[in-house]
Amino acid sequence: MIIGLTGRIAAGKGQIVNYLLEKGFSYTTISNLVREEAAKRGIGITRENLQNLGNEVRKEEGANAWIKRLVSNIKENEEYIVDGIRNSAEVEELRKQRYFFLISVDAPQKIRFERMLKRAKPSDPKTWDDFLSIDKRDFGEENPNGQQVGKCMKLADFTIVNDGSLEYLNNQIDGIYNKISGVKR
Repeated sequence: MIIGLTGRIAAGKGQIVNYLLEKGFSYTTISNLVREEAAKRGIGITRENLQNLGNEVRKEEGANAWIKRLVSNIKENEEYIVDGIRNSAEVEELRKQRYFFLISVDAPQKIRFERMLKRAKPSDPKTWDDFLSIDKRDFGEENPNGQQVGKCMKLADFTIVNDGSLEYLNNQIDGIYNKISGVKR
């Protein structure tokens, strides 16, 4: 089984990853592939640089290029979490895999900005205006080779609105996991 995660920045995807890791899933992310490629090319690791590189490779090799690279490393009969799905072609490619489910995660902007400030990742914006700018770019749907989180979210099998407590989020994940753990497609 492959569970893909898409959603807004700081919506809670990391918490879902932690939950699924406890269930025995293996973790993989498109972002790590992009970071590895950036290192090979000598590109600095910033959110903007990684997004630009991601878009460039999608333009050169096809909008599903990153997910094709990722899927080539997935072992059959293992359970995976694929984090960082940001282009609809990636979803289409993953739909070719057996037992793939896409979960969309969202939360109100103010909550997500506060979470970002708390987690204090070096690549995270520090001001509201900078947050709005990266949030808009990440969510954008106009570039076929770029970030299309909004479009991916519409393709999800399940949607979580993470605007409550961690217990509330875990209950939502639990419900989804129970629905899909016995499903065969």
